[in-house]
Amino acid sequence: MKKSTFTGVFASDLERYLAFKTSTGIQGTSRLWYLKSFDRYCTEHGSVNFDRSTVEGWVASRASAHPDSNRNWMSYIRDFGRWLRINGDDNAYVLSDQWKARSVRPQPYLLTQEEVTRFFHAAAEVGTASPWKWQGLAFFALMHSCGLRTCEARRLTVNDINLTDGYINVHWSKGNRSRQLPLTDQILEILSACDQALEPALGDKRTTFFASPTGNPVTASMVGTMFHRTWDQAGLPRPLEGKQPTPYAFGHHFAYANIERWMAEGTDVNAMLPYLARYMGHASLNSTYYYIHTSPDFMNGYAELTREGQGILPKVGFE
Repeated sequence: MKKSTFTGVFASDLERYLAFKTSTGIQGTSRLWYLKSFDRYCTEHGSVNFDRSTVEGWVASRASAHPDSNRNWMSYIRDFGRWLRINGDDNAYVLSDQWKARSVRPQPYLLTQEEVTRFFHAAAEVGTASPWKWQGLAFFALMHSCGLRTCEARRLTVNDINLTDGYINVHWSKGNRSRQLPLTDQILEILSACDQALEPALGDKRTTFFASPTGNPVTASMVGTMFHRTWDQAGLPRPLEGKQPTPYAFGHHFAYANIERWMAEGTDVNAMLPYLARYMGHASLNSTYYYIHTSPDFMNGYAELTREGQGILPKVGFE
């Protein structure tokens, strides 16, 4: 019999809740870690009802113990309360929005075109053991050309990448929004070469398109390791302070580089941003508008553009 992860009075509900989240494709250690903290709190305080006193008592204790930490963890206990209500506990308390964590957008590392060019020249010749010898260029080129998050690229299965018709299916993206994205001929050629090299080396052991030497999905830490190894091999300098380059910079570059190019072409930014939001799997336009503020060069032009009533249309590509 499987040992329960939780020990408190809400153990069975917490197990069922996590099983539900997993079934919808939402996984992660952060949610589990904080729910285990809540479980311990309930045991230590003898809490037997999922009411306001219990929930806000735990939230207040964590917030006071870690006053300067990111408080996005509040969403986990709020979501659990909603799940309890949906599943028959009408008295379950849903954490009030007064406890909603303030979201502070970090300033991303802004890649220059020279950095992008030098990085991909190095990625094509990176000295490493297989399978990254073949898939490094394909992995990062796909992120760059489609604006993918690292987790989205890591989760792609062999069937998610249609090399015949030239598109990918991105499942379980942020907010559980799936989407189908077209591939340029250049990226299709790179992915096909990667697949042809990986197939004889890994065969049926691959559970995802990009894989480790044992055939398992590549890990986030390995992606970071290969990014930094490629960055260094390209001879690119690292900033002495401030934001450092990471794989996520490709997603930011996809957004703001396209926006700047579309603005220069004289298309309608305000009218066409919804297309970019859908393409990148954003929950709302607020996430997409964020990229308008990431490029200082763009802000001056954008102010002039909005006064003239012009706008923008997305264009897919890898350069």
